[in-house]
Amino acid sequence: MSRCQIVPPFLLERIAASHPDRGVSATSRITLQIDARLRGRRESGPAPLAGPMAAVAGDAFSVYTAANGSDLPGSLVRAAGAPASGDPAVDEAYSGVEGSLALFSEVYARSSYDGKGAHVVATVHYEKDYDNAFWDGSQLVFGDGDGKVFRRFTTPVDVLGHEFTHAVTQYTANLTYQGQSGALNESISDAFGSCLKQRLAGRSAAEADWLIGEGIFEPSIQGKALRSMSAPGTAYDDPTLGKDPQVASMDDYVDTVEDNGGVHTNSGIPNKAFYLAATGLGGDSWDGAGRVWYAALTSGIRPDTDFAGFAAATITAAQAVSAQAAEAVGSAWEQVKVTPASGSSGGTGVPAPTGTAGTSVVSVTRSGGVTGVSRSGHVRLGEDPRSERVEALLAQVDLASVGSRDPQPDRFVYHFNIRGEEVVIDEHDLSPNLHELSRLLLEE
Repeated sequence: MSRCQIVPPFLLERIAASHPDRGVSATSRITLQIDARLRGRRESGPAPLAGPMAAVAGDAFSVYTAANGSDLPGSLVRAAGAPASGDPAVDEAYSGVEGSLALFSEVYARSSYDGKGAHVVATVHYEKDYDNAFWDGSQLVFGDGDGKVFRRFTTPVDVLGHEFTHAVTQYTANLTYQGQSGALNESISDAFGSCLKQRLAGRSAAEADWLIGEGIFEPSIQGKALRSMSAPGTAYDDPTLGKDPQVASMDDYVDTVEDNGGVHTNSGIPNKAFYLAATGLGGDSWDGAGRVWYAALTSGIRPDTDFAGFAAATITAAQAVSAQAAEAVGSAWEQVKVTPASGSSGGTGVPAPTGTAGTSVVSVTRSGGVTGVSRSGHVRLGEDPRSERVEALLAQVDLASVGSRDPQPDRFVYHFNIRGEEVVIDEHDLSPNLHELSRLLLEE
């Protein structure tokens, strides 16, 4: 089961570390803790359908409220076809899910995210001041934001489209969430989230603003959106958030062990390619580049497909449209310095971890999340007041048994260096002792 969040953990970490308002910092830490607590759901699988959900199973979708709690799906508020509820979050989620289903059905002839008409469940008002939205492998979940940095996560419709598309990707190419394939996973969600936004607004590719998550920030934040597809790296520059880290060309590709190999940083490259292809083809993005990208996504590409392999798949899909379309798509990839290579599917772009040298040091770097800000911390044993607690936790950890399974979209990745020994583990595989150790090292 994948769990895909719209706000990268690194952005929440940055807020927790740098915001002068202790309430904002605490809210960000709470959001991160909630994300960690949910990791067990992947192991046990989706919960059985609740009674209210079963009652509307014949409908296309339904919207629930968690009433600021964590039980999912919560209480049914609005089923498909029901009138507006008067709750802005419920009605925004309703419109976003309805629009996403219509986009994939009417344009790409796909019945729901699984292609078989699966009922879509969306839950709003998840937890209190929760700064995120995600697809947990079986349903969509949205927080209300903290009201200081983030507004409610149902406000930008492309956020709903982004998360819905993670579900589509899960049931099609199932792109591995690491390195270049992981960056493609993120980028494809941005591409179709943008198509949804533009289709609902009736804007052509040339008229669109190409911003992802516009309106998600409170007015005090110096940022226009979470990401810009037309100009990656320019969406925000704020003392709380830092500067948007996305890159727009392979010339600036970031080789890193953080953020599952930089999936949120390097996704700016295929994002820019989609923007260039959409404007190069002209007309509407969803009917032009969107059709090409969807054909490539469903063409049988492998889960570990890299940028070169996906570029080749999009050019092949464009050739079925026209020679001019193939030329426009090829030019888009050329401008971001990706050389299409038919059959290429490897290349995760994740180097070996390097860590902190010295056997007396215990350190951690936490990366990942929708926006990609990393955070690091360390303890020098015997010199730091936290040493005794760190030693006690380490005594309860069997490093030989620690390991990760498949990375999940928008989840944290922890890179521990424990007395010179490297351990890389995903958030959903983090034991309670290692979770507490990370909190100590990061001083949360």
